[in-house]
Amino acid sequence: MDEIEYPHFSFDSDLTRAVIELERERANLNKGTTPHEVFLQLKDLFQLLTSIMSARIEGNRTSILDAVSGAASLRNSSAPIELNDGVEEILNIQRAVDFIDKKVGSSPINHLFIRELHRIVVFGLTREGDRTPGAYRVGEVSIGRSSHRPPWPADVPDHMSSLIAFISEEVEPQMQLLQTAIAHHRFLWIHPFGNGNGRTARLLTYAMLVKQGFTSAEDYRAVNPTAVFGSDRQGYYDNLEAADSLSNDGMVAWCTYVLSGLNTDLKKLGRLSDKNFVTGELLIPAVERLRSAGGLTSGEAAALAVAARKTIVKARDLELAFPGSPSTRSQAIRRLTDRGLLSATAPGARTYQLIFAPNELTVHLVNRLNVAGLLPNILREDPL
Repeated sequence: MDEIEYPHFSFDSDLTRAVIELERERANLNKGTTPHEVFLQLKDLFQLLTSIMSARIEGNRTSILDAVSGAASLRNSSAPIELNDGVEEILNIQRAVDFIDKKVGSSPINHLFIRELHRIVVFGLTREGDRTPGAYRVGEVSIGRSSHRPPWPADVPDHMSSLIAFISEEVEPQMQLLQTAIAHHRFLWIHPFGNGNGRTARLLTYAMLVKQGFTSAEDYRAVNPTAVFGSDRQGYYDNLEAADSLSNDGMVAWCTYVLSGLNTDLKKLGRLSDKNFVTGELLIPAVERLRSAGGLTSGEAAALAVAARKTIVKARDLELAFPGSPSTRSQAIRRLTDRGLLSATAPGARTYQLIFAPNELTVHLVNRLNVAGLLPNILREDPL
């Protein structure tokens, strides 16, 4: 198989500017005033939203509300729960993201890793499943809305070996995102599985960003390329097809599209690192919206607003919200913890923090993200 190469581009090109801007934004990662506990919840929420996006790119029309409800039901129940195929597809993507976050730091991105991603993504699905989860295809496939014909099945393992060798190359930091963009396209050009290629490709790209330090389960790093592809689905398809010839111009255009989108996403991420923005523009207005919808009493809304401002609260911090005896206050706090809107910071602790995903507050928070211009177009189709 031919060696995968980087395209040639001039120093004054849009692609060069995108590379330079991304390196500048990378330097700002891990900086922010949003409390760590809050940022990690925001990261989890965005992972759920990007899982919805990835499924929508493939035609899944599950609403944000139904996806959030499905995620919440799984979190709150120890018994098996039967969900519809659309919700299960989204939650499978979530499971694959969890797999990446746990494994990619200690595991190489190889055939086994990629095949396991695919197995998780399609497992148990009817409409968007695969008859051989985790196995490379043994038949021909076609790509919707594309004239590209993927390689013969017998050639898939060799093409994938070339791709894995390319992914494994040690490159300079400024080349890493080019490597990621090229790998995403080449994976889809190979189309190694019978179904689920798009979802697996986006997860593979996410795994590469984790490897490169652009996202993390612990820090102010939560870049997910699906947000780029979900911002302009037709642009995603058009740029992929332009690169299918493997021409230098087509690959430069594709890489420019991906890196420019990631740069925009990193700038948005910076806003989520600002505590004043998160508290004043997102959390407290979302609490008020839930109260206006009849989901909270005035006292409960006041208590959650205090928790949003202070991050960690004790019962006495909520005296104005819940006047009366300590016993009365404890009962009011218990009602909020039972609903998953407050949570003890540790088992048995008497300090609490606001919980906003996945629960009944989540959709109102998504509405605030939409108002702030932080939702890709593909998610703005829901009535919020």
